[in-house]
Amino acid sequence: MQPMNKERPLGATQTAKRSPLHGLLQRWQLYVLLLPTIAYLLIFQYYPMYGAQIAFKRFHVMQGIWGSPWIGFDHFERFFRSYDFWMIMSNTILLSLYELAASFPMPIILALSLHYVRTAVFKKSVQMITYAPHFISVVVLVGMMMQFMDPRSGIFNQILGVFGIDPVNFMAQSGMFKSIYVWSAVWQSTGFACIVYLAALSGVDPTLHEAAVVDGASKLRRIWHIDLPGILPIAIILLILNTGQMLNIGFEKVLLMQNPLNLSASEVIDTYVYKVGLLSQAPSFSYATAIGLFKSVISLLLLLSVNKIAKRAGQTSLW
Repeated sequence: MQPMNKERPLGATQTAKRSPLHGLLQRWQLYVLLLPTIAYLLIFQYYPMYGAQIAFKRFHVMQGIWGSPWIGFDHFERFFRSYDFWMIMSNTILLSLYELAASFPMPIILALSLHYVRTAVFKKSVQMITYAPHFISVVVLVGMMMQFMDPRSGIFNQILGVFGIDPVNFMAQSGMFKSIYVWSAVWQSTGFACIVYLAALSGVDPTLHEAAVVDGASKLRRIWHIDLPGILPIAIILLILNTGQMLNIGFEKVLLMQNPLNLSASEVIDTYVYKVGLLSQAPSFSYATAIGLFKSVISLLLLLSVNKIAKRAGQTSLW
């Protein structure tokens, strides 16, 4: 007897015959929406990698990138042996660690505080007030800081004068530069960063809080045992991403706050690259590119290390 041919469902046959091109054509509108993002990545993120090779060349504009001679790691060795290397690296690392330590927990604290506010009007008012500084440009922010800290007419020195304290030129004090930079950034970014944690807190199962209240748990206990574990995956992802951006100090803000009196505390990698690559009398594009490439490699290693540590600790990781 010949085996009976089983009839295949019509839908399965059509699915088997469909090619990837058919699915692409069927949803072409979605792929068209991706084109601007793909174009941005190719033009502004991947194409500039072509020019990174001048970090290993003695670049001459007339000879072009391919025509310039290779010199290996000479530019890197020049930077490592330079007089300013340790000052630049210490300023960049200390400022990055200071900003990360100050700015990372503040949105979590604000989100947890707002989460337990029951007065809707007060909660929305605080959200609006803390969120508004995010829309202030860096130039305007630095201008406000200079006005507030002016030795003669600044409001801070006027307050000090009430207590009989002599005026202080805050922007000229190298020891105050890092604190002024970091805490002004915390004031500007905390409200915006808080939104992510508020969204994560809204996804925490309310029955856990109800059970904790029945058991007599205080708000601090509920925060520690329910809310913090609920937002921990989001917090770890953001910590990993922030660690990868540690060395990318806000170039515009540092440059605007810089002056000859605080240069010993404010010179970082980005401002140094800008000066040696564009402002010096004999600009060295290759040298500046080598320093920028060195910073990018260090940032990548930090990102991979923190991601691996988080993964080994059994927490959420990027991959």
